[in-house]
Amino acid sequence: MNKTFTLHALAACSTLAPALSSHAAERPNILFVIADDQSYPHASAYGSTLARTPGFDFVAQHGWLFRNAFVTSPGSSPSRASILTGRYPWQIEEAGTHASSFPAEYECFSDILAENGYHTGYTGKGWGPGNWKVSGRKQNPAGPEYNESKLTPPYKGISRINYADNFRKFLARKEKNQPFYFWVGFNEPHRPYEKDSWEKEGRSTEEVVVPPFLPDKAAIRGDLLDYATEIEWCDSQLEEIIQTLKEAGELENTLIIVTADNGMPYPAAKANCFEYGIHVPLAICWLKEIDGQEVSDELVSSVDLAPTLFEAAGIKPSGKLEGNSLLPYLRKREAHTRRNSIMAGRERHSSARYDNLGYPIRALRTTELLYIRNFHPERWPAGAPCFITPDGELSKMHGAYFDIDNGPAWRFIVNNRDSADIYPYFLRATAKRPYEELYDIKADPGCLHNLIGNKAYEERLNNLRNEMDAALERTRDTRYDTDSDADVWESYPRLDGVIRSFPKP
Repeated sequence: MNKTFTLHALAACSTLAPALSSHAAERPNILFVIADDQSYPHASAYGSTLARTPGFDFVAQHGWLFRNAFVTSPGSSPSRASILTGRYPWQIEEAGTHASSFPAEYECFSDILAENGYHTGYTGKGWGPGNWKVSGRKQNPAGPEYNESKLTPPYKGISRINYADNFRKFLARKEKNQPFYFWVGFNEPHRPYEKDSWEKEGRSTEEVVVPPFLPDKAAIRGDLLDYATEIEWCDSQLEEIIQTLKEAGELENTLIIVTADNGMPYPAAKANCFEYGIHVPLAICWLKEIDGQEVSDELVSSVDLAPTLFEAAGIKPSGKLEGNSLLPYLRKREAHTRRNSIMAGRERHSSARYDNLGYPIRALRTTELLYIRNFHPERWPAGAPCFITPDGELSKMHGAYFDIDNGPAWRFIVNNRDSADIYPYFLRATAKRPYEELYDIKADPGCLHNLIGNKAYEERLNNLRNEMDAALERTRDTRYDTDSDADVWESYPRLDGVIRSFPKP
């Protein structure tokens, strides 16, 4: 394990050095912090110059910083449902797709913690998008809502929710010595952004390292800095929350987890099982129980988080969880996280194809390789190129692709697709893909060079195929299980967001 932090991160962390108190409940408090659309490595503890994140860095400095943490889906709703249940998206029916419902039979860690005496709540974005009420649930799966406190945001696109003040109000309502669980669900850095907000922050485009799947152009650099501005806003709220814990004497015995639900809202990232769609930041600290300033390259899946919370709280859930508790590893009682690979997948993201069809993917990531299986390669991966307008007219070509978040970066690529240097990026985001893909992440983190057919990888590819088959069979994935109805996914209704019309293929 490498204990080296950037000087910037160390300096930032020192401003929040904890004042430890004698106050400590028998069971830990749990603070779960989740950003909306943030990729690894966009936090300064990782050495990134894109976003300055002293709050995140504090958690990393006083606990563990993970460089190989992955979500189980590159879309918000299924990823969050997977985190809450400790199951893969293909194991939780409607909750495993985007903007549908959340069957009440799948119990969440928020419910179980409340049943075991925890004061529970959330602010910002809990589980969503989707409709949990139609499933008979009484509250958002993340817990009781605390969103009454508002503020005037510094930029357009940033939520009016005052996350830090809502946490203070939540904390004031708990009973003395009662442990708490609180979900801080930032709405940022989800699009839209205020264009050129970075200029008001005194930033420079020279600070930007452009991911390899995006063209290195001024418009892209500026849009990335707007994304970073929203990451920094979230982090400032996290700093306030940490300060509140410190002042309340609760910091020492609070297990803090900071992560994201999926990757950045850019083409070939969010809504894709490529590296920048599923690889996310993760820092964990618990001052009372875990030694600090550790950096890990061990593989971690977001299904590991629920078992970790339960073990920390001394709870043995009755339902089956797919993940492994990280607590023995965090306490250095085990040398590894017991993972050789992680699994991820997606179904429908937005309404982006004829008959509201999805684009089913499963992915397996080891420390070096990413293997992807596209179950319907005849479909457009980012959505159809054009759609039928509400007036019944056919839109202009390349005016759709609704699985890509619209913004300056995407508009630059699609508007300049006829340029020889931009066209490859346009194809990377939109072109139809083969049934199988294989990428050497060490050499190709942008997932630009498919290695299927490369004889040098043939043995490893076969091993990955067998490993995926075994995992999907064990977890009873209908996309693999020939005795099940694979197309059941297409029957789950879209309950949040527009339903569009497309030409029949």
